[in-house]
Amino acid sequence: MTTQRANRRHFPPGLPQDIGRRKIGLLGGSFNPPHAGHVHISRLAQARLGLDEIWWLVSPQNPLKPPDATADLALRVELAKTISASDQFISVSAPEAYLGSRTTVDFARWLRQRYRDGKFVWLMGGDNLATFHLWAGWRRLAGLLPIAVIDRPGYRHAAMASNAARAMAPWRWPQNTAGGLIFARPPAWIFLAGPLSPVSSTHLRDKSKTFAKLSAHPQTVFPH
Repeated sequence: MTTQRANRRHFPPGLPQDIGRRKIGLLGGSFNPPHAGHVHISRLAQARLGLDEIWWLVSPQNPLKPPDATADLALRVELAKTISASDQFISVSAPEAYLGSRTTVDFARWLRQRYRDGKFVWLMGGDNLATFHLWAGWRRLAGLLPIAVIDRPGYRHAAMASNAARAMAPWRWPQNTAGGLIFARPPAWIFLAGPLSPVSSTHLRDKSKTFAKLSAHPQTVFPH
């Protein structure tokens, strides 16, 4: 089912029908597995950007990562809900699987059409900025949503030297204007430095035999 057909006939579970003018951060990813680093990024972004909510958007499959190394979608959603339970400003869902979106930019376009008065900012770690230029339609995504990049240990140089960072350099905002980023007309982005969390999904997968076994499960597709 295409995103446009789903937009007309269905609505993704876990997303509100109306958000008014609330300020919402969007943290997308495979969350394979979700961990304290995701919580750290969310807390820092919520404080620095003045966000009302942060939506964790669990993707069915990261096209830059092998499918056989990705755990079942329903499992990742449940683990994400568990680890973020104490932070009530975080909500977890997997709308891309429900809508049939093939790329992040497809979902961002749907989001803009569905919540016309909502204020959104796309959140990503510095490790994602380093490879952002490999995302399908990354320039269109930057033209749809302001972007906040949160520093990650060992990635600052690669992130700021990346193709995407250089291409978007004219639209970079200084850190002391972070509170106004969500109101900016894209393209607009900011790099937020601060206390760093060393935890990564790769590190946790390497240390967890249990999660490695769960990763062998077939992907769960949410029913339309």
